[in-house]
Formats: sequence, structure tokens, C-alpha cells
Amino acid sequence: MRASRRQVLAGGLAVAGAGALPAVAAPEPLALRRGIALWPWFSLTTEFPAPRTDYAWPPFQADRPVPIRDDLRRLAGLGFDFARLPLDPGPFVAFTGARRAELLGMLSDAIDAVLATGMRVLLNVQANAATHHYTPDAFYGSDRAPLYPAYRDLIAELARLSARKGTGRVALEPVNEPPQACGAGTWNRVQIGLLTAARAAAPDLTLTATGACGSLVSGLTALDPATLARFAPLLYTFHFYEPYLFSHQGATWLTEEPFYRWLNAVPWPGHPARLPETLAAVRSRMAADTKVPQAEKARDLAVIEAKLREYSEAAPGPAYLAKEMAPVSAWADLYGIPARHVLMGEFGALRTDARYTASRPADRAAYLGDVRRAAEQAGFAWSFWNLFDGLGLMDDAHTVDPALVTALGLGAQR
Repeated sequence: MRASRRQVLAGGLAVAGAGALPAVAAPEPLALRRGIALWPWFSLTTEFPAPRTDYAWPPFQADRPVPIRDDLRRLAGLGFDFARLPLDPGPFVAFTGARRAELLGMLSDAIDAVLATGMRVLLNVQANAATHHYTPDAFYGSDRAPLYPAYRDLIAELARLSARKGTGRVALEPVNEPPQACGAGTWNRVQIGLLTAARAAAPDLTLTATGACGSLVSGLTALDPATLARFAPLLYTFHFYEPYLFSHQGATWLTEEPFYRWLNAVPWPGHPARLPETLAAVRSRMAADTKVPQAEKARDLAVIEAKLREYSEAAPGPAYLAKEMAPVSAWADLYGIPARHVLMGEFGALRTDARYTASRPADRAAYLGDVRRAAEQAGFAWSFWNLFDGLGLMDDAHTVDPALVTALGLGAQR
């Protein structure tokens, strides 16, 4: 019988530790349980086209949805205990002097507004792949990327800001969804460099580590946390949107798989009996678009029909979600990481477009409830994506969706 890695490590430590001092427990990270992302408060920027590499002032789009203080109080009242605050690093690197100081002041005020509700803050830095200059690859594609030194300096500055707010109230997540392949050594070097800078700037601040390949489950489970132990207190995060056919139906930004833009009324749980309804909704969505050539629609429809038949026959439901999330529990157990130190940092699902279907709107809430329960049963904290937009808890009028409140296991609206 082969010994597990954990057994081997434990045995080795027992031998080496004979007569040695007891091991010192790693410091406990900031306790997080139920969170929500506040994108696009410090995202959706207005950058000038190439060859320019600067931003308009102020750099954030004026018409983007931003939470007001009443929204934040309402979120705390519903039972969220922390907010994940995404931040586009581009403007913070592009601007210097007084304007950079003003940006940091705006961010400081936003953190204070969240903290005033009693919620904690997870400050998350998210480079924007839609821009032409301040991209994820330019910032942290490798430890030799052109903007990596500036990004690393920003992480240190944000760590100092977070620590000033209180290490018992704020944590820092240096990177969102790294683009490198799962297990890539390049990502390991980048992450160690960023965590080193953050830890030097804020010795007691909770930091958040993630795996490569977009923070997927397979990215986290390819990560060796032994290389990161010196950065404790530390949380580990992964994102979960499985199955994508459901969670990303209608997504226009998945340009490498353009068939997603047509998906609509994909059911949850999956069931063969609902396949005709879903295909009818897809065809209605296609028919409403007069700009895309018919040949392109036919190509996408052929892909969709095959994928939806496979989806329907598999009939994914709660058991599927538990199976897809199980590798994270196995990884944490292997390395002796408490489940409470693991954060499902994003999960969510796009709304079905009612213009093209009369399908049940309850499917989205059912899916989100099932994902949330799977994470909680595993002992993980979670953060819902998002407050606004097509995946949001609130609509454009800042009205909370009561079905999602129930799905997330939160209290009645206040």
C-alpha cells in the first residue's frame, strides 16, 4: 500500500522532530464567511486608445453602478460579513503625484464605508484584460513582465493601506485569476514575489493566495502550499462557475467560444425533457440578431446542440457540484489546511434573458443555492459575484432580488 504525501510528511517530521521544540502554529488568518463582490466600484475605466497609455480623469466611467451607503448597510443587514472589493490597478500605476494620492484617498474612503457597516473587506486587485496596455500579461504574465515591478510596488502600497485599516478587519488578495497554465512555475515565482512584497509592507496582514489557470479548482490543487507557508496568515482561494453552460449562458465576452452568446434558458438541474425548450430559446435569440451572418449562426448552433444534448443527458445537479468541488477538500486535507482557510472567492450565474424564453426564472436561484450549500458543507467561506450587472444581486434600481437572498441563505431584507 502506498503512503499518502501527508503520511510521508508526518512521518518525516516525527523522526526529525525527536527531542526538538514543538512546532509553532501558523497565525490564524482573518475570519471570513459570507461575502459579495462590489465590482465595478473601482473598475470600468476610461483609457485612451493606443498608442497612448494613459487614462481620462477621473479614470472610472461615470455611469458605472456604484454602491451607496444605504446599499452597504443593506448588505450587512442581510447577513454578509465581508465585501470583496475589486480594484483595477491600471489607474493606480498610470497616475503619479497628487492624482495617485487622490485615487488612494478614494479607495481609503470606500474601505471605511464598508467597515462602518460592520462588514470586513477583502481588497482584490484585478487587472483588466480588455485594455491594451495595463493588461494581466503586462502586469504579472511573468516575473519579467514590463509592468511587474510597478505592480509589485502597488501591492506593497495596498498592503500598507490595508494594515492601517486594521489587520482584524481587512485582507489583501494580490491577483485575480492568473492567466498562466495550471501548476506553471512562472505563476509560482510571480505569486511569491508579490506575497514577499506585501508581507514586508504589512507583517500581520492576512494575504490571499491562489492557483494559476484563472483560479480554477485545478489551479489551486496544482499549488504546493509548502512554498507559501512563510507568508501566513494566509487564505487560499478558488473560483467556481461549473457547469459553464449554465452559469455563463449568454456571455458575450467568451470570444474564443462564441456559442456562449446564444445560450439561453439552460435549465438547472439539467434534464432531457427541457432540451426542446432550451433549443427554442437559443433559436429565438439568434433570430433576433440580424448582424451576425447565418453561416456563423449555423456553426454555433451545431456546437450548441451537441453540448446541450450532452448536458441534458448528464442531468447535472447538486451531486455534480459536490464532485467538482471535492478536489479542493482533498487538496486541503493533503496539506493540512483547515477548510475555514479556503475561500470560494467567486461564484455566480447570468440571468436568463426573458425576451427569448418563458422558462422558469427560479433555475438561477436554485443553482446558486446548490453551489453555496456545497461550499458550506465543505467548510469553505464564499463570496458571491456580483452586486450589479447580469450576475448581480441588485438590479439597476438598486433593488435586491429576494430569490437570491434566499438562495444565499441570508436573512430577510431590512
